[in-house]
Amino acid sequence: MPEKNFDSIRPIVWRGGMLYLLDQRRLPQQHEEIICQDVAAVARAIESMVVRGAPAIGIAAAYGVALAGRARFRQSSTSWQQDIEVDLERLAATRPTAVNLF
Repeated sequence: MPEKNFDSIRPIVWRGGMLYLLDQRRLPQQHEEIICQDVAAVARAIESMVVRGAPAIGIAAAYGVALAGRARFRQSSTSWQQDIEVDLERLAATRPTAVNLF
């Protein structure tokens, strides 16, 4: 039996070390992706409601943590765990009503 592709629209995609987010503000008229290469871009996407819905926000924030971790480790392999705290606070502040984001 041939495999069918039921998930042709993917709202969150990790590809080539970057996060691609389907801009949910544009639906259903347009299919546009926002490319996030760093934690700041992920935070802006969450704040501006590119990403909607608690599960999608949580997943996007988790990818933001991965981007932050990679960037901070490149800056300093010895202090990255302390340095990333500011990025985690930035992500946590994106949705003040999402008390369970972290």
